[in-house]
Amino acid sequence: MTDANEKDDRVDVEREALLSFLAQQRAFLLTTLQGLDQEQASRRTTASELTLAGIVKHVASVEDSWAEFVRDGAPDVDYSSPKAQEEHENSFRLIGEETLESTLADYERTARETDAYFRSLPDLEVSEKLPAAPWFPEDASWTARDVLLHLIRETAQHCGHADIIREALDGQKTMG
Repeated sequence: MTDANEKDDRVDVEREALLSFLAQQRAFLLTTLQGLDQEQASRRTTASELTLAGIVKHVASVEDSWAEFVRDGAPDVDYSSPKAQEEHENSFRLIGEETLESTLADYERTARETDAYFRSLPDLEVSEKLPAAPWFPEDASWTARDVLLHLIRETAQHCGHADIIREALDGQKTMG
């Protein structure tokens, strides 16, 4: 095997490991919705505005936007604007004609597209400058690897939220 093939093999192993961890977190999140109808999945059970359906919608939106970031670079968004704040808040709730069923289908589509896109990259070193936002260092960049790690972290964090919401809803413990 040549050095180039060895490197490609390591990239594929790393990529598949990261995508596998992301898939595991997605599955944990979806477990919190098992056996629930739309009313239950949309019910607030804590002091926060979070609901199980809203969390899934948000995680799908975040995953979509980070894949788009790797593909096209950072969007030109003023995150402090009322419009950006409203979009962020709406990413956590079903609005209009959105249903639990359509939200779950969108999450499944997003997962397939994210996985396919990251598998299509020649390596995980593709890098883009992060958007100007108070929570990112100025002029910092992230690689595709950084984005996958962030998606794992983001999904895992919301799995914890979802577990608490589900336990408060009906006592079901999805993580233990």
